[in-house]
Amino acid sequence: MATKVAVVTGSNKGIGFAIVRGLCKRFDGVVYLTSRDTGRGKQAVADLEKEGLHPKYHQLDITNKQSVETFRDYIKSKYDGIDILVNNAAIAFKNAAPEPVSVQAEQTLFVNYFSLLSTCDILFPILKNGARVVNVSSSMGHLSKIPSEALRNRLKDEKLTIPELSGLMQQYVDAAKQGTHAAEWGNSSYAVSKVGVTALSNIQQRLLNDRDIKVNSVHPGYVDTDMSSHTGPLTIDEGASAPLFLALDAPDSVKGQYVWFNSKIVDWTSEKPEKE
Repeated sequence: MATKVAVVTGSNKGIGFAIVRGLCKRFDGVVYLTSRDTGRGKQAVADLEKEGLHPKYHQLDITNKQSVETFRDYIKSKYDGIDILVNNAAIAFKNAAPEPVSVQAEQTLFVNYFSLLSTCDILFPILKNGARVVNVSSSMGHLSKIPSEALRNRLKDEKLTIPELSGLMQQYVDAAKQGTHAAEWGNSSYAVSKVGVTALSNIQQRLLNDRDIKVNSVHPGYVDTDMSSHTGPLTIDEGASAPLFLALDAPDSVKGQYVWFNSKIVDWTSEKPEKE
């Protein structure tokens, strides 16, 4: 019988690390911890091995197509595909970051949206039938974070294509460079990037319905990590709970959904999400 394979991007620390830990405890197959920095990734594997867990390691930088292609070719040659893909790798500038909005917009969208998309483009062809994809979004990825009603209507349009969505994301970056973004898009590049991830997840599900592949986006909660400057009340294991629910436990009927840290499906298009 073919070996089952789970992959978590950006998983040498934080929520990604805890997702690997949870998968190692419960998933009937091999679990790949991946990271951009090899040293940090191998240290994370060593830390989990001290807990009696045995993830495998492979270098993976989602911003580098060659790195993703190398990883794809490795998985393809060693196994027959991927059963669980958790797209966790992301960046966030701190509130006090000195970089101008133009730089923050370009870099945040490049990593959190465009690099996630290119990673999916490269890895989706080796997803097995029945596979589950979990795209880590955020409460900031709720559609209500976009001030413009016209933009919200575009983003939730069920006929929106990935090239059209990417065009909208690029429009935001261009507007940020010109300083004209705030009225329509708001003031958070992170929010725009995660709205893009949630919208992308919905489109990906539509495109994959005929392959019995489930794609969902998830808000893992406000977690005590480097990204939150350790201000979140949840532990990383609590933050891994909803991603693990989607990867392992959710009924097959849960697809194309936006799920919050309490494993509840939230209406992405509602005026306001429930409280975090």
